[in-house]
Amino acid sequence: METESKHDGIVGRGNREGARLFREWFDSLTRAAEEDRGGAYVFVMGSLGELLRAFDLPVVFPEINSLQTAVRKVAHEYLNEAEDIGYSPDICGYVKADIATQQRGGQLPMGRIPKPAIAVLTNACNTYIKWAEIWERMYHMPCYVLDVPGSRADGLTPGPGDRDFDNDRRYVAAQLKELIGLLEETTGKRFDIDRLRESLVHANAMNQGWQRVLELNRSRPSLFNALSDGTIYLGVSNGFRGAPEGARYFTELVEEMEYKRDQGIGTLVDEQYRLIFVGVPCYPIFRRFTELFTEHGGTFVNSTYLWFASGGSNLGFQYDPRDPLESLAEGVLVGVRDAMDSMFFQTRALAGMIDDYAADGIVFHPIKSCRTVSTGLADNRRALMAMRDIPSLFVESDMMDRRVVSEAQMKNRVDAFFEGLASRRQLAGAGRGEA
Repeated sequence: METESKHDGIVGRGNREGARLFREWFDSLTRAAEEDRGGAYVFVMGSLGELLRAFDLPVVFPEINSLQTAVRKVAHEYLNEAEDIGYSPDICGYVKADIATQQRGGQLPMGRIPKPAIAVLTNACNTYIKWAEIWERMYHMPCYVLDVPGSRADGLTPGPGDRDFDNDRRYVAAQLKELIGLLEETTGKRFDIDRLRESLVHANAMNQGWQRVLELNRSRPSLFNALSDGTIYLGVSNGFRGAPEGARYFTELVEEMEYKRDQGIGTLVDEQYRLIFVGVPCYPIFRRFTELFTEHGGTFVNSTYLWFASGGSNLGFQYDPRDPLESLAEGVLVGVRDAMDSMFFQTRALAGMIDDYAADGIVFHPIKSCRTVSTGLADNRRALMAMRDIPSLFVESDMMDRRVVSEAQMKNRVDAFFEGLASRRQLAGAGRGEA
């Protein structure tokens, strides 16, 4: 009975607690909006949540808000409203959904978001910069673009002690000091470096836990689905970055995953094929999109989405609270650079992921709305196929716009993909003399 009680308490806890924290986060944003408190608008690739907490700014992620409209089946309403006032069907669906959200006074299916008091963004995505310019025109508030130097070339990952890396870190640190001055001016609060230290300690626990959770999913069977479960974990890693709740959540998530591994408990799917996912999920039919693969016994053991959308926490980077600003600068440099690499220099990393997670196949999912993520995926696929003998699926849809999502066509492609995986396995078995 004691074992059963522990099982019921631990298994599934990450999903339950993730949903609860997400609800609480949106409730806090709704309260901020009702109190007419301005928020900090940020993005998943370089949110600087650790620093913003020192100024008590409500942190708003427009990307996460927009995807929620798709998951809750109302994105088309928001997209149509933005297009009706002149925004092109070709631009990012996240942007258009956010524009409609602003037109609605911040109203979303999950609650209401406050207006921006400041926007803090990086150059990880070119859309970020144009998006923030829209808020500037709407609200006449300050925007700060943190220019993070990217990798010079594929496979070039210098660290501390390298002249170029150290120069880049100092460059980022100088910008952080400038940003702190702007935050003081915007909020009317003096910067408290001890509060930053506290946030870095919590972020260290989160980063360590997130990295460990990803490592544990190398188990057979896999412990969580990187597409469905992983998106819940991502929400917490962004919304509670630098917060004690986030640190506690990932510490407990590690406990859950280690328990499942020790008990031989996998996902709800009878795992037949282990898959890697490349790109952003199809949120307009999110559950059904996942089912197209799980119905065949396919589970996603990892994805580039858990890489670039985690704000760098997937790396397990550990800040040094003794030197918080320089350490934060290094963490931002490493994390944002790694996120950019996941889109521009992903082939080597995907090959390593295939090996580490014993993947049977890889799914590339280019989307209409996001050229930053999708441009070059066909070339990346060809390059990866030259490095690894692994079946791949290239299936196109969108992360927001259901008008360009054809479930029937996707199902045909996915079914054929699994037929190929089954034939490949049969041939391999015949080659070994198996029945």
